[in-house]
Amino acid sequence: MLVLTVIGSDRPGLVELVSRIIAGHGGNWLESRMSRLGGEFAGIIRVEIPAAAEPALARDLAALSAQGLIVVCRSSGTEPAAARRFAALDLVGHDRPGIVRDISQALARAGANVEELTTSCESAAMSGEPLFKAAIKIGLPDGCDIAAIRRELEQIAANLLVDISLEPLEAGAPL
Repeated sequence: MLVLTVIGSDRPGLVELVSRIIAGHGGNWLESRMSRLGGEFAGIIRVEIPAAAEPALARDLAALSAQGLIVVCRSSGTEPAAARRFAALDLVGHDRPGIVRDISQALARAGANVEELTTSCESAAMSGEPLFKAAIKIGLPDGCDIAAIRRELEQIAANLLVDISLEPLEAGAPL
C-alpha cells in the first residue's frame, strides 16, 4: 500500500498521466482527494500495489519531476484503528489569520483527529469582505465529551467573531 502526494502546475492530463503509470505497474487506485488551488494541482492518492512493484512505481513517478509534477511516495503500514464516532464542524466568518490554528488547537487538546478539512475564502454577498468557510470532519476518541468540545469551540467562535456548528455524524458518513 502506498500513499502518494502530487503537486504541480495545473494543466489537462495530469490525473491521466499519474493513473497510467500506477496501472502500468499493476497498481489499484483506491481513494484520492485532489484539487486545483491557485493555479497549482495538488492531491493525495492511496494506491494498492504488490510490494515488489513499489520501487519501480516510485522511480517512474519521481521521473515526472522533469515534467514539473512532484510526486512523493510513502509506504503506508497498517492503518490505526479508525474512530468510531465522528462529528462535522462547520465554520463561517470574516477571514483573519489564525482561525484554523485556534480551532485545530482546541480539537487537539480534546484528542479529536481532523479526518477531513476543506476551507475556502470568498467574498461576502453584501459587503464583499473576505468570508472564510471551513468544513471539518472530526474523529472523536472513546470517552470524548462532544458537549465540552462544543463549549470550547463556541468560546473561540465568540472571540473570532465566526459562526460555528458541531454536529455528530454516523460512522463513515461523508462530510
